[in-house]
Amino acid sequence: MESWIDYHLPHELIAQQPLENRADARLMVVDRQRGTIAHHYVRDLPRLVLPEDRLVLNNTKVIPAGLRGVRQRTGGRWQGLYLGPLESLDGEGTDWKLVCKTRGRLQEPEPIMLHDRDGREVVRLWLLERLAGGQWRAHPESETEPLTLLAAIGRVPLPPYIRGGRMVDADVQDYQTVFARCPGAVAAPTAGLHFTQALLHTIAEAGIRFSSITLHVGMGTFRPITVEDLAEHPMHSEWAEMTCATAHELAATREAGGRIVAVGTTVTRTLETAAARQMEQVGMRGTPQGWCGETDLFIRPPYAFRAIDLLLTNFHFPRTTLLLLVQAFGGTQLIREAYEEAVREEYRFYSYGDAMLIV
Repeated sequence: MESWIDYHLPHELIAQQPLENRADARLMVVDRQRGTIAHHYVRDLPRLVLPEDRLVLNNTKVIPAGLRGVRQRTGGRWQGLYLGPLESLDGEGTDWKLVCKTRGRLQEPEPIMLHDRDGREVVRLWLLERLAGGQWRAHPESETEPLTLLAAIGRVPLPPYIRGGRMVDADVQDYQTVFARCPGAVAAPTAGLHFTQALLHTIAEAGIRFSSITLHVGMGTFRPITVEDLAEHPMHSEWAEMTCATAHELAATREAGGRIVAVGTTVTRTLETAAARQMEQVGMRGTPQGWCGETDLFIRPPYAFRAIDLLLTNFHFPRTTLLLLVQAFGGTQLIREAYEEAVREEYRFYSYGDAMLIV
């Protein structure tokens, strides 16, 4: 099966903010068996899935990982993105892993004065050494725990196609799912952004149950595919967890004849990784198992899905692994037709845009 990774999208179809009521987003329903495309709204989900089905949500929480400051040696502007903690070189305190950009060549070590969201100087950050993949080891002159410090000075790490990455106050709430619980993502699991507390309540009242996984979305999710041979694409790795409780819930749903509805590509990668790891464990195939660790699973056509039956997802950027995953599940030609239809019907695209349900 050949893949299709490019399409033309008018710039005005890239959503710059969510709808006032998230559940009012349009929902394209793509039926794989019938080969049909229908138009609904996210608020219609309670009647588009069945009472015996189970929705799986990613409960990761986006951290305010965007950093702004100035190079103290030159006065030049500096931007960074916090990627996670590192054990410090001297064994005392915690270093930071980050990526950054500025004019000119950075030195090792180099001091950066970080600014808060109001432009005030707050703490000095030392860039200590270059790491692989364009990343840096850094250390703040602060004993404050990283997530606490980021909460005080960090910015919502919007993708560049939303207002050039410039946050407004509303993004603090808008770029976060209502079921976010576990801090660690630097990008939102965007399929989950469509849910409101009212919609979750209506779905539950219809008898549909929920389970959760955690996958901390990393910056690699936006990495474009630049190779002709997809097997040569360096797939990014992300930390994920599926608990034993969730594994048992999913198994019980399947045994009762229900379907597993993955809310997003991050849920899909987590469940499919867990299923593959379970199959690798000799003698454990009949016992639902939890799983935790790094996943670099690259789902692309052709792929045999083991863990999910339906997929709720946003419309994705061209030349990305996310688009390939959707093709693998929905079929390359049908998904191409769906994207062409979405452009004709002026759907809203990407993180703050509309959604697709593949059944």
